[in-house]
Amino acid sequence: MSFVMPAYNEEAIVGQTIRRVLGAFGNAGIPLQLVVVDNGSRDRTGEIIRQLAQEHPQITPVRVEKNVGYGSGILSGIPACVAPWVGVIPADGQVDAEDAVRLFEDAVASGLPVLAKARRRFRMDGPSRKVVSIAYNLFFRSLFPGVQSMDINGLPKLMPREVILRMELTSKQWLLDPEIMIKANYLGVRVLEYNCFARMRGNGLSHVKATTCWEFFAALLRFRFSGEFSAWRRRVGASPTLTAPEPTTRASLT
Repeated sequence: MSFVMPAYNEEAIVGQTIRRVLGAFGNAGIPLQLVVVDNGSRDRTGEIIRQLAQEHPQITPVRVEKNVGYGSGILSGIPACVAPWVGVIPADGQVDAEDAVRLFEDAVASGLPVLAKARRRFRMDGPSRKVVSIAYNLFFRSLFPGVQSMDINGLPKLMPREVILRMELTSKQWLLDPEIMIKANYLGVRVLEYNCFARMRGNGLSHVKATTCWEFFAALLRFRFSGEFSAWRRRVGASPTLTAPEPTTRASLT
């Protein structure tokens, strides 16, 4: 399993989150490659990542010199992933690392090329944040009714490497999660959602600003009507036959 963990100015929490993820997969006996992306941070995030990479061979550090968006950090990390399953996991530690383990185990057990993701069913956000989240997800479903999820942006997400490469992801800002869900639906990839508890951030600062909500809405409209999605569909053609990866071994990560 290869996870991309984008981190932007997360010096207060990234070290703790990395250790928890490594510990959870280690305890489960699951080989893990953790691609940690310093997404143009201006604090000690990059230094912490490099130090931990020296201590833990499972970590692949990636440095983005200038932050141009959330999605760009993830796109910068995907080429470094080598495992048959590839996913995205947040650096803020809001979701338990054990939930990522269960997602992976359920995905492998299905025997199908699924997209497994968290649904933050139990969130510690304030009431205004919850209202915005519900409105956003309803708006998304009105534009893309075939995508059946009430937490489009929920992380972790993971899927077979073949699937994520076929998606030809391009979104460098906050649209990346919706792009993944939209393209998975078109490719006929079944979505497995796992209800999980999402705690409030204990350290660090949220990078979701008030204007981010409007950026989400505007980006969705542009994606829906700009023709970009139609062009991608013409390139990939009809939904291909996808297969689940073979069980992961430690040798596949070397």
